[in-house]
Amino acid sequence: MSKALLERNLFELIRRTSTDLPRDVERALKQALKREESGTHAKWCLDKMLETVAVSRSGNLPLCQDTGTLIFQFRVPTGCDTNALAAATRNAVSRATRMGFLRENTVDSVTGAAYATNIAPGAPQMIFIQGARKTIEVRLMMKGGGSENVSKQYSLPDEKLGAGRDLAGVRSCVVDAVLQAQGRGCAPGIIGVGIGGDRVSGMAYAKKQLFRRLDDRSPVHALAKLEDQLTKELNGLDIGPMGLGGATTVLGVKIGALSRLPASFFVAISYMCWSLRRRGMLLGPEGGRLRWLY
Repeated sequence: MSKALLERNLFELIRRTSTDLPRDVERALKQALKREESGTHAKWCLDKMLETVAVSRSGNLPLCQDTGTLIFQFRVPTGCDTNALAAATRNAVSRATRMGFLRENTVDSVTGAAYATNIAPGAPQMIFIQGARKTIEVRLMMKGGGSENVSKQYSLPDEKLGAGRDLAGVRSCVVDAVLQAQGRGCAPGIIGVGIGGDRVSGMAYAKKQLFRRLDDRSPVHALAKLEDQLTKELNGLDIGPMGLGGATTVLGVKIGALSRLPASFFVAISYMCWSLRRRGMLLGPEGGRLRWLY
């Protein structure tokens, strides 16, 4: 594996993720703009969001000053040197930070000091999945703090919500989380939902749903139906862009389910801002880029 080639492609993944909104998200914003009435705050907000997308893309500038938690997901061939891959990723993150595509966005939780390169305990996050394949698939998500702050986790049954251990209960949790957010987290949001698992795996699985394209549907019929139902219901709450009212509170809802223990039924909700910064690329065995994902 060529170290220089790999680092160059990982750096380009970071740069493009930071500065260029994926086309499926941009398309959803344009569709939302058409739904809003002229002269409304919602119309103005969405227009400014799309203006930001255009300026960031043409000027090679970060879409948001909060470049977020960096979450890398790698699918690699069995026996791949993941240590070398992790080292290349850290070098690419450090370079992207020095060049301004990432903010110095990583802080020591004890001292409050910032890490100048964004390389620190727990940062960046890297997930490696080995399998029978010849290529390396890498996906990156930048998860901003504002959207992370309004993410939620519930344990069912929940007497306050009247939510039981079923999909109707899951629906109640999602609606409650979005109502509590009230546009914070930079609505319109994209909602990732993880049903089941434990408290750690459930939230990780909720975030994983945000790697999905906005135009796909769950392969599980009941979950696909719930995704559609919730998207329609949440957009009827009149929270709207930035909580200023309107017909677009979310751009989509993505739901996945894990197994669980009989004693537990967790519902994790990962809220993502309108600036869903996620990209992916397919690399050859030597680290050369074969194609972009999304």
